[in-house]
Amino acid sequence: MKKKLNRIPIFFAVDDRYIPFLAVALQSIIDNSSSKNYYLVKILYTDITEENQEKIKKYERENVNIEFVDLNYYIEELKDKLYTRDYYSKTTYFRLFIPDLYPQYDKVLYLDVDIVALSDVANLYNINMGDNLVAAAPDDVIQTIEVFQEYVEKVVGVADYRDYFNAGVLVMNLDELRKFNFQEKFLYLLETVKFSVAQDQDYLNRLCKGRTKIIKNTWDRMPIGGDTVDRKKLHLIHYNLAFKPWHFEDILYKEYFWKYAKKTEFFDEIQKIKENYSDEEKFKDREADKMLRALAQKESDCVGDDRKYKILRILQSQETDKSRERLAIIDKIEKLEKEGKFDIDAEEDPPTIELTPDNVDYLKEKRYSKIKNRVANKMGEKYLNDILKDNKLIIKEVNGIENLESVETGAMLTCNHFNPFDSFSIEEVFRNCKQSKTKKLYKVIREGNYTNFPGLYGFLFRNCDTLPLSSNKRTMIEFMKAVDIILNRGDFILIYPEQSLWWNYKKPKPLKNGAFKLAVRNNVPVVPIFITMEDSKIIGEDGFPVQQYIINIEKPIYPDEKLSDRENIEKMKDKNFEVWKKIYEDFYKIPLEYSCDKKVLENIS
Repeated sequence: MKKKLNRIPIFFAVDDRYIPFLAVALQSIIDNSSSKNYYLVKILYTDITEENQEKIKKYERENVNIEFVDLNYYIEELKDKLYTRDYYSKTTYFRLFIPDLYPQYDKVLYLDVDIVALSDVANLYNINMGDNLVAAAPDDVIQTIEVFQEYVEKVVGVADYRDYFNAGVLVMNLDELRKFNFQEKFLYLLETVKFSVAQDQDYLNRLCKGRTKIIKNTWDRMPIGGDTVDRKKLHLIHYNLAFKPWHFEDILYKEYFWKYAKKTEFFDEIQKIKENYSDEEKFKDREADKMLRALAQKESDCVGDDRKYKILRILQSQETDKSRERLAIIDKIEKLEKEGKFDIDAEEDPPTIELTPDNVDYLKEKRYSKIKNRVANKMGEKYLNDILKDNKLIIKEVNGIENLESVETGAMLTCNHFNPFDSFSIEEVFRNCKQSKTKKLYKVIREGNYTNFPGLYGFLFRNCDTLPLSSNKRTMIEFMKAVDIILNRGDFILIYPEQSLWWNYKKPKPLKNGAFKLAVRNNVPVVPIFITMEDSKIIGEDGFPVQQYIINIEKPIYPDEKLSDRENIEKMKDKNFEVWKKIYEDFYKIPLEYSCDKKVLENIS
C-alpha cells in the first residue's frame, strides 16, 4: 500500500528543548495531510531522550512514518566549527548535510520546528523547481527591517534583499545540490567566511543565489509586518526569532499555534512555559533583537558599498545618450521631490501647440476619424503584443481584477504614472477583463502628446481612444461633453491624478482633484489602480533593469449622495490616496515618506 502513495520526505532538526513544539508542528501537518501521500518524517538530532522520542513516535499514522536520526557521529569533526549565538543551537546547521546524508532522495522538504501548517505541505513539496538548488520564500524579517536589507546585500552578497530567502521552510533539490558539490563548498566557506547574523541561513543564501526559486511568503509567513496577507491564502505560519506565542501574548497568528497545541499531550507543558517565561527573559529577547540589529549594522559598516555605482558602471560601459539622460532624470526627480514639486514632469514634454475644437474629434464621430481609430487600435494592439513578447513590458502579476469586473456603470480608473508604457499595462489588463466585451477604455493625455508627438507614438496618441486635455477653453468644453457621454454610456476612462510622470518612481504622489471632479459630476466610481514594480533580470537599452509590474486593482470608490460635490471630491481623493499608500507600504515594506519639508507637503495636501 505504501509504495502506491506519493512519498513526501520531511526533515526536522531538533533538540530536547523543542520537542513540545515539534509535536505541535507534526499535529498541524497530520491534520492537513492527504491519504494519497505517505509522509516520511526524519528528525535529525544529537540530544533527545528516549522518553521524548517515544512520545513523538505516537504521531505515526498509517501514512506517516517517523524516524529519529542521531547525527552525533556525523558532526563530531565539525562541531567546533559550527558557530552559534543567542538561542541558536548547532542543530540549525543539520539541514546543510541532508544532500550527502540521503543520496536515495532527489528532493526533500525541510521545516523548522517553530511552524504550524495550515494546508497540506505536500503541495509545497510538489512545486516544480527546475534545476534550482532550493525553493523558499523571502524572509519577512529582512523585507521589513532596513538594517537587515543593507546587511544581506552588502555582507552576504545577495544582489537584491527581496531575493534573500528564509531557510526555515525549504524545498531542497538534493540531486542538484549534490551535482553542485554543496556540502564541500559549504565547509570551505565555513572555514573562510564567518556569518554572525543569520549563520546557516546566510551561508545558504550566499551559496544558492541565482539558483533559488522564490515562492510566495504564504508558505512561510512570519508574525511581522502586520496582518496584511489574506488569511484564506495562508499555508504555513513560521514563529521565527522571538515571535513565539509560547513566550509572548501579543503575537500575530497565535490562534493557529494554540489550535494545534491543544490537540497534543504537551499542551499543559507549553502553557506552563508561557506562564513561567519571566519579565527578565522577555527583556533579554528584546535586547537580543536590538543587539542583532546592531550586529548587522556593524557588519555592514565594515564592508564597502558599491551598489549605488553598479548601474552607473553599466551605463558608463555602454556610453549611451539614453543612459546619461536617465541619470539626469533620476537626479531631477530627487530634486523635485525635495522641493515638493510633485506635479511637474521630470522629463521634457513635446512643445505644446494649442489644441482647438476643430482639430480634435473626441468621440470619433467623423468618418475619417473612425477609420483612423480602427487602424490605430489594430496597430496599438500589435505594438502591445510586440513589447510584451520582447520583454520591454513585463506584467508579473495582476491583483484584484474582480474589482474592475464588478463595476456596472462607467468609471474613472486612476493610476500612478511612472513610465510611458504604464498605460499599455492598463490596456493589457482591460483587454483580458470581461468588461472589454461591452465597454471601451479611453485614456486622458496631455495636450502636447496629442498635437506634437512625432512618428508612431504620435499617431497612436491622436487616434487610439485618447482624450487630450487642452489649454483652449472651448476645446475643454468639448472634452467635458465627451467625458460625460463616455461615462454615462458605461465606458471607462484612465486618468493620472498625480498629473506628472516620474520615471520608475515607486511612491504615490499627492493627487489633484480633476479625476474626482469628473467622477462626482457623472455620479460614477473611481477605481484606484496602483502599480508596484521590481527589477527584472533583463537590462534595457538604457542600461537599467526592465521593471516587472504588479498591477493592484482596488475596490471602486463611489460618490456619497449625502455629501456635497466638494465634500465627495475631497473624500474620494483622500480615500484613493490612502489605498495607494497602503499598497505601497505593504509591498515595499517601508513607510511612505518624502524628502521634502513636511510643511511643504501640508500646503500641497
